[in-house]
Amino acid sequence: MAEVQFVIFKLGKEEYGVNIMQVQEIGPYEEPVKVPNTPAFVEGVMNLRGNVIPVISLKKRFNIPEQELTDNTRTIVINFGEKQIAFIVDDASEVLTLNEANIQETPEIIAGVDRKYITGIGKQGDRLLIILDLNFLLNDQEQVQLATM
Repeated sequence: MAEVQFVIFKLGKEEYGVNIMQVQEIGPYEEPVKVPNTPAFVEGVMNLRGNVIPVISLKKRFNIPEQELTDNTRTIVINFGEKQIAFIVDDASEVLTLNEANIQETPEIIAGVDRKYITGIGKQGDRLLIILDLNFLLNDQEQVQLATM
């Protein structure tokens, strides 16, 4: 069985995992520059070593109630096609290796068309991790909106 490494992050009390191969870097939260007329879940843009990249609130994207930012708040930067996108998360503190046998398919009840970014549920002991593919997080229209920022 193959093993896959995931960057684990939190939104509220829930733990999520994203394949480490999608993640370019994890950094401290910095206040993004607001951009008018963007989707509600876009917090703005930030400068990452000379590149201006969009910053997305995963909590807003997933309709999770917002909480105060803390010292643990992080941005996870992923490569999204030829672009980069930063996602705001409550905490990103570990890399976890899961055996593929410990990753179950997404249950039908949450596997609707809007949930294509949830690729499975990872289990490690008593922990359940929602495994995401952030490349599927945005629909075509949203991708076009971000590309024109």
